Amino acid sequence: MNIHLKGMTRRQLAASLACTALMPRAARAKPLRRFASMDYGLAETLICLGCPPIALVAAQDWGRWVVEPPLPESVVNLGTSREPNLELLQALKPDAILSTPYLAGIHHRLEAIAPVVSLPLYVPEGTPLALAEEAARKLALMIGAPEAGEALRVQEQACFDEARAQLAGRAHMPVFLVNLMDERHVRIYGAKGLFQDVLDRIGLRNAWTGATNYWGFATVGIEALQHDGEAQLVYLDPVPPGVLTSLARNPIWNALSFVKAGHVCGLPPALMFGCVPSAMRFARLMAERLPKLKEPG
Repeated sequence: MNIHLKGMTRRQLAASLACTALMPRAARAKPLRRFASMDYGLAETLICLGCPPIALVAAQDWGRWVVEPPLPESVVNLGTSREPNLELLQALKPDAILSTPYLAGIHHRLEAIAPVVSLPLYVPEGTPLALAEEAARKLALMIGAPEAGEALRVQEQACFDEARAQLAGRAHMPVFLVNLMDERHVRIYGAKGLFQDVLDRIGLRNAWTGATNYWGFATVGIEALQHDGEAQLVYLDPVPPGVLTSLARNPIWNALSFVKAGHVCGLPPALMFGCVPSAMRFARLMAERLPKLKEPG
């Protein structure tokens, strides 16, 4: 990797050294370009840095969960993350394989094909957006394009600033963020998750203050969504068939304060376990849809 030390800050130098430490010795002399990715978030980051992966697990579901940035047609589908097509992966001859500690159990199989670069996104401390930003910086250095990493950082900040300004009128109303599982249960997002980090950046409060798991969500019954004050609910696509129709007939749902007040809106898909590109997409969608809800009163 070509890293220019002259003029670098101590923080930039530390980041560069940490990045090169992740890479095999033979790969440190030149940028890496041919990545296979075991993770959607790392793949979307590569795309936004101008270096799309050559292969990705579960590529067929990208349009269902990620949507943007678009996945190039050239990206090869490797099958499931737990059982990727190793023969196909070997034939592609990647420079490196991107993964996360979540898939550590298969890393020994991947390492027989190419060096594995494992970048953490979810940790007990619960800072996924900060880790995603760090992953973007490291990937930009690995591909030899630190300027692309800086451009993504500037774009991210501008996106959050714009969303915060657009949502200023709704900041007083906390928001529930959910995936609708069925007519009685939701997956709700809170502390330790990517969406919580984005809410903090764009000036919104989460109405859910209950416990969440390692990934920043909990599965609860819809009765747990009762809120004493003015709250909003945002549900994300995809929604299982028939669930919205069933909810419309559900007396528990119809008794919830945000339903009675008309403070419910749906969002197109945004990847809840994504990286910086998904965080920006979520912020943009919130800024676009939430102000259209009718005001209280």
